[in-house]
Amino acid sequence: MLTWSDVIKFANNGNPQPDRRVEKTDAEWKEILTPEQFQIARLKGTERAGTGEFCERHEPGLYGCVCCGTALFDSRVKFESGSGWPSFTQPVKQNAIKYEKDTTYGMIRVEIMCNTCDAHQGHVFPDGPEPSGLRYCVNSASMKLLSTELTEVTAIVGGGCFWCTEAVFQRVKGVSKVESGFAGGQISNPTYREVVSGRTNHAEVIQITYNPKELSYADLLRIFFSTHDPTTLNRQGYDMGTQYRSIIIAADEEELKIAEEVKAEMAQYFDDPIVTEITGPAAFYKADENHQNFYNDNPEQPYCQAIITPKVNKLRAMFKDRLKD
Repeated sequence: MLTWSDVIKFANNGNPQPDRRVEKTDAEWKEILTPEQFQIARLKGTERAGTGEFCERHEPGLYGCVCCGTALFDSRVKFESGSGWPSFTQPVKQNAIKYEKDTTYGMIRVEIMCNTCDAHQGHVFPDGPEPSGLRYCVNSASMKLLSTELTEVTAIVGGGCFWCTEAVFQRVKGVSKVESGFAGGQISNPTYREVVSGRTNHAEVIQITYNPKELSYADLLRIFFSTHDPTTLNRQGYDMGTQYRSIIIAADEEELKIAEEVKAEMAQYFDDPIVTEITGPAAFYKADENHQNFYNDNPEQPYCQAIITPKVNKLRAMFKDRLKD
């Protein structure tokens, strides 16, 4: 999850590399854009507040750049800011947006552009809702609705050591990416050493990117509850501390409702009460690369053999129909 410090870093020190680049002449852009779209997206104009096509739209959808079609924002992070322009708290990917300092009109602002084709989108401000605190203020004319169905969403859960939960969900059908990291604590961008000290209150978690058409959020949570012990407080086996607590970080009210329902449903399968913490949105901080893909890279390591392999085997035994080929 990007925060204001990340925005300033990109604006001052350079932006992440885009997945691709699209470059055209002004004449070529004019052939595919309306006059209003060209004025705003290519000449850095601004539409009048409250007049944009997407101001009041909150139905599910994926929004992309009007010029090149690159996905930029999705409806799950869209909110009513009262500004008169569509507002979002995060881009769909860290490298989707390009940031530059803007000193026009006697103000200092951060301009946001499509990182693929440099189309002007609007500006980003540090006055949005938590946990990111960001408000991406975007012109409707700079965007187009790519799809009314989301094919990739993310979920954050923690079930002890993130090496274990990562290994489990990497093998689940419908999951395209799993990243190990930290969430639920008080400080930004914590190091692994800070988290294991117990002083940050962050938990070791994973961020799962998955297709909700192939794997529902409820089924994802059923697999989560079934492949770790959600009845032990701040502990998984020999791993002890608040960083190893069982936790579900829901993205919105709907996920909170589903999480509570699945928790109640799964309680019948355990002798002791489930102590899994269920909380609202929180920033996810990716761990260092040496913590990513750990089990796949180190399957013969003693910890992997003794702790992770049994969990992977349990997944295979209980959820055969949910495994990737």
